[in-house]
Amino acid sequence: MERSAATMDREPRFHGSHGLGLPMNGLHMIVEIRDYTIDSESFPAYREWADNLAAPWLRANLDVIDFWVDDGIEAEVSGSAPVVSPNGQPNVCWIIRWPSRSERDEGYRAFAEDPGWREIWAEHPNPNAYLHVNVRFMRAAMSSD
Repeated sequence: MERSAATMDREPRFHGSHGLGLPMNGLHMIVEIRDYTIDSESFPAYREWADNLAAPWLRANLDVIDFWVDDGIEAEVSGSAPVVSPNGQPNVCWIIRWPSRSERDEGYRAFAEDPGWREIWAEHPNPNAYLHVNVRFMRAAMSSD
């Protein structure tokens, strides 16, 4: 599927009620960290779909910090009680910036219903390949200065 420069080169569209594409420089800004474990048989096709369709569209339409896929480098697990999921380590991670949790919920719903995203999703090689999905929300650590 070919995308035009106009489709790929624009400000993020789904930012809730603050408007589309506005910078978010406030203390209340959050990030959404999405980790996926895609089954190993489906992963090569998923990576191609993500590289060529999903990640470019997401970057153009959401305030995506970046989108990463596993490159085969062994994970490091440590700590006082390390436990790796029976599904293995996540092999996909992407991070989205939002003004607030409520605006994330509004913006994410709008994004999920967008015809452009539905077109991309329709080309997903295996929507059932997600063995584990973990979504976390964080804010920047504040300096004590």
